[in-house]
Amino acid sequence: MKSIETYLDGVQKVAIAGHVNPDGDCVGSCMAMYLYLTENYPSLETTVYLQQPRSALNCLEKMDQIRTTCEDTDTCDLLILLDISSVERIGVAGPLYQRAAKTLCLDHHVTNDGRYTWFCNRPEASSACEVIWDYFDEKKVSRACAEALYMGIAHDTGVFQYQSTSPETMRIAAKLMEKGIPFTRILEKSYYQKTYAENQILGRALMESFTLYDGRVIVAAIKSKTMKFYGLNPKDMDGIVAQLRNTEGVEVAIFMYETAWLTYKVSLRSKDWLDVSKVAAAFGGGGHFHAAGCTMEGMHRDVINNLSDELYLQFEPHDRENA
Repeated sequence: MKSIETYLDGVQKVAIAGHVNPDGDCVGSCMAMYLYLTENYPSLETTVYLQQPRSALNCLEKMDQIRTTCEDTDTCDLLILLDISSVERIGVAGPLYQRAAKTLCLDHHVTNDGRYTWFCNRPEASSACEVIWDYFDEKKVSRACAEALYMGIAHDTGVFQYQSTSPETMRIAAKLMEKGIPFTRILEKSYYQKTYAENQILGRALMESFTLYDGRVIVAAIKSKTMKFYGLNPKDMDGIVAQLRNTEGVEVAIFMYETAWLTYKVSLRSKDWLDVSKVAAAFGGGGHFHAAGCTMEGMHRDVINNLSDELYLQFEPHDRENA
């Protein structure tokens, strides 16, 4: 595996960017890369670009250094893209993709199409943080950098419960813990703790959810007017689909919320055999085998019907084979 130093030859300005609506792994990987470069290569001019993450993810050091806008005059010699499944998913640093002299993408999405100067995609990895760990010199990873890596790994594995968690994932987590990180506080603050309003919207989603395919699919939808009533935004929807997935007997969880008139952000999670990345890809989205998403337009019932039709393509042969 190459070192991140391999890509820094002749580089003076580095930009680091994550995907739209950054989650724990996106924020963790971007901040880990930022901390590693600023601490070990101080001569570099390093900038990290992200949409403003939800407040629970602000427990990492140097979060105040995040740039939430990209100016027309911003340039870089190297653009490092982390946890980005496609060029279209680049967040606020999207304009830099065209202006950057070189691009490096480190990812773990099976749907990534690889339109970069350098590309490392490991779909078998638990998280982008697990991927970038192999590009770091373990001795040069500070406690602050280790905290960011641990947060990202913990979030994308559902605190080490998803099938993407491997023995190597646990070995990396152990090495990060050996750095003296406050791992309990990281999980409590960034993963488990919710605001009162976030708990209210979770309760609303659970109360109004319904099931399909004999209870094997659970669906919940939140309208924009409901989000407005509780004073919430898309960042506050994080974690709802994971809670739906925990329902007994469920193979697939679908959570959707309205981002504009008749436009829904759809999140899909599966437990065992169903590949939700195929479902998301059918509607222009992407992701992983057990976790994926897309954006769809139409009445929410029509959106659900279209998703159901795509799920049928996997349920029908699976049921036939196991009859």
